Amino acid sequence: MVGDLGTRAMQLKEPRFTLGVEEEYLLVDRETRDLVSDPPPELMLECSRRCGDQVSPELMRSQIEIGTTVCAGVDEAEAELRRLRGIIADVAGKYGFAPIAVSTHPFAHWLEQKQTERARYSDLTRELQAAARRLLICGMHVHVGIEDQELRIDLMNQLSYFLPHLLALTTSSPFWEGENTGLKSYRLTVFDALPRTGLPEQFASFAEYERHVAVLINAGLIDDASRIWWDLRPSARFPTLETRIMDMCTNLSHTVSMVALTVCLMRMLFRLRRNNQRWRVYASMLVNENRWRAMRYSFDEGMIDLAKGEVVEFSVLLEEIISFIAEDAEALGCEAQIDNLRNILKEGTSAHRQVHVYGQALADGHSVQSAQKKVVDWLIDETVRNI
Repeated sequence: MVGDLGTRAMQLKEPRFTLGVEEEYLLVDRETRDLVSDPPPELMLECSRRCGDQVSPELMRSQIEIGTTVCAGVDEAEAELRRLRGIIADVAGKYGFAPIAVSTHPFAHWLEQKQTERARYSDLTRELQAAARRLLICGMHVHVGIEDQELRIDLMNQLSYFLPHLLALTTSSPFWEGENTGLKSYRLTVFDALPRTGLPEQFASFAEYERHVAVLINAGLIDDASRIWWDLRPSARFPTLETRIMDMCTNLSHTVSMVALTVCLMRMLFRLRRNNQRWRVYASMLVNENRWRAMRYSFDEGMIDLAKGEVVEFSVLLEEIISFIAEDAEALGCEAQIDNLRNILKEGTSAHRQVHVYGQALADGHSVQSAQKKVVDWLIDETVRNI
């Protein structure tokens, strides 16, 4: 999978690999377990008072987004996430509500939701219509500080290979409007209805990327690059490479491990480039096949090892990845978090656990509606279990 660049190794300055993490939560009523479609404004005001600009409303009023400050490492990001989740849970609890860290609600309907009154969101739904109004979904975005623009593009080209692996370890959206969809990540079937989504394009340089973005801006189709919603993109606001493919992790320890995996993969790819090598870039049709497998099965049915051209058990692929990034985990001080990736396979992702809770409730004689509420109860508890 690793190939030689065929040119003189460049003397690159090592990026700082700083971190920023964004999480989106759904707000549920503890009594009904349904979404709170119109929370009182005082709730967001108190969240803002305690979190400052680290908390903000999302497209739907039933959503709350948090973002860490720029963190020097994984431990700092973890502390920020614990603090922010704790504050949201504490404030919501005063109103009989609770946040759930999940990518879709088990039974809520998007038509019943109210939209946040902001010009940006109004413009979005006016342009994209029902494709935007259906966005009752949440995700986790991980920013990694890559100051050099050319390196940012080069790492984007290479990291695309691993995007399905990141999704497979984070799936949390098996239900949609009361249906067990059979997919572990239904979220992406909703998000992919938007333009400029999916795997990122491949570019030879940052200038080439900017030229393509400029075509869309000059044609009046987008205001800026923030309207490009690829699974991985150069941030339009920060000198970072932003990974966007992951579902929300309900368990915070899983979140932290995925943050560690993301930054370690980028550092590993940087080391390859510094040593005059690179990860082989495969055709999007092949990476997309693994992306679909992650959406459908999570890690249950393995993935294609594109170098071998055959499906391999995910546990084997994960051990291979962990060996690739061992040096980077040590350098970044996140060996424990990388080791915890194995526990995700043992415990299952949030999607696995939700389906299990639902199935067990049905087996115990609960109605479909009661079983769905059992899933919400589990999500409420699991969201704050490790904070």
